[in-house]
Amino acid sequence: MREKLLQFTHDELPFSTAVVIDRFEEPAEEKGLLKLYCTIVVERESQKPIVVGRAGDMIKRIGIAAREDLEKFFGTKVFLDLHVRVKSEWREDENVLNDIGLK
Repeated sequence: MREKLLQFTHDELPFSTAVVIDRFEEPAEEKGLLKLYCTIVVERESQKPIVVGRAGDMIKRIGIAAREDLEKFFGTKVFLDLHVRVKSEWREDENVLNDIGLK
């Protein structure tokens, strides 16, 4: 997910973004739908419109590309729910660092 975020926003966003998986629901049946609920964390309010894009077009592009890669990886259909949250100085926040596996 973060790879696609940086790929589509190019140089507009610094590397001060993170993706937190809020919820991961495995399919109830073998060919079921894998559900991922994720939050893209940015440090400044000015970065949020870059991720969302005009009328949501950027977050949609990021989501489609990430979902296609995830479906190949997991071998099943994926429902991807993305949200963007501003969290200043998230890199110093123990809870965020724990959520993304850096602590």
